[in-house]
Amino acid sequence: MVETAGKPRVLVADDERVIADTLAAILNHGGFEARAAYTSEQGLEIAHTFRPDLLISDVIMDGISGIQAAVRIKTMFPDIRVFLLSGQTATPELLEKENAGGLGFEILTKPVHPGELISRLRESIAA
Repeated sequence: MVETAGKPRVLVADDERVIADTLAAILNHGGFEARAAYTSEQGLEIAHTFRPDLLISDVIMDGISGIQAAVRIKTMFPDIRVFLLSGQTATPELLEKENAGGLGFEILTKPVHPGELISRLRESIAA
């Protein structure tokens, strides 16, 4: 993965503001440059200028789903690593339904421990 100069950039998209803001704060404290988006549409807008290295997105959101937005962002930035946050056991089936099964998206089960999240992101950058 090609990292931007300085800290790896992470876009966090979740329609639960507390979750998005908390994850962004944890990541900023953990050595990343993170920004929060509260809708998939807002995440798409931010991605254009922020140019994230990593995306963490909730799967189920109003409007465009997190999976649909992740596919669009992956099209814009083919090297981006995508992590989907989900409390749904049907997420693998949703990936297939959205034709996103072969894109290498990783699934993080809610709730995710901050230490595990940072570890997974660092491993992804190193790969």
